[in-house]
Amino acid sequence: MSTVDSKLSKLLVNLDHDASPSVIRRASLGDEVYESLLSQLISLKIAPGSRIAIDALVRDLGVSQTPIRAALIRLENEGLVVKTHNIGYSASPMPSQRRFSQIYEMRLLLEPHAAFMAARGLQARDDAELDAIVAGMERPDADDAKVAYGKFAVQDAEFHHWIARHSGNDLIVETLARLHSHMHLFRLRFHAQVTQEAIHEHALIVEALRSGHAEQAHDAMRHHLECSRQRMAPFFQPD
Repeated sequence: MSTVDSKLSKLLVNLDHDASPSVIRRASLGDEVYESLLSQLISLKIAPGSRIAIDALVRDLGVSQTPIRAALIRLENEGLVVKTHNIGYSASPMPSQRRFSQIYEMRLLLEPHAAFMAARGLQARDDAELDAIVAGMERPDADDAKVAYGKFAVQDAEFHHWIARHSGNDLIVETLARLHSHMHLFRLRFHAQVTQEAIHEHALIVEALRSGHAEQAHDAMRHHLECSRQRMAPFFQPD
């Protein structure tokens, strides 16, 4: 067994202690590294705005630069890290209270309408995709709570993106994708209650989508977004 494989097979992610987090053995080394970095960013173990040193991650995780760079590219696409020319990667800064308010204003304008349109156009063949997304949110495959929380954030974003795509409006899809709102919101608060309440609210949206009740889907999405705003409001930082 190689040194890397031996190290990865023995170490667990433990973000509640001061020891450097390491990667859990799973199916794919690239996914392991991505999930480790995702959990650190979501839980603020990597502080917003702080520089991410690839060489330090190589030492901490016991892997080469290749999977680390691949993970950082994925995280950059999700809005959690930024790359600056001649400097490298850093954790995205936390948006201001004003920015978060604007994000919710935009989401409340677009997403209820997207749910309305999706409910009108869903086909039977779409059920399998929706089932897979919902199952992933309800049963996150992770041994560490913060890894599971980070994975739920990804799946939550996928759920909302799926609805936007099925609205048939490409501009809604593009606008919501640029907000990167889901990932930033989950950085505000690490708590199991967030996932439990969101799962219940998602179920109401799914029920309306499956039944083809457009108005019900619109209202269920609006209710979910308003509840999300209320959950996160106490954690906004004043400008």
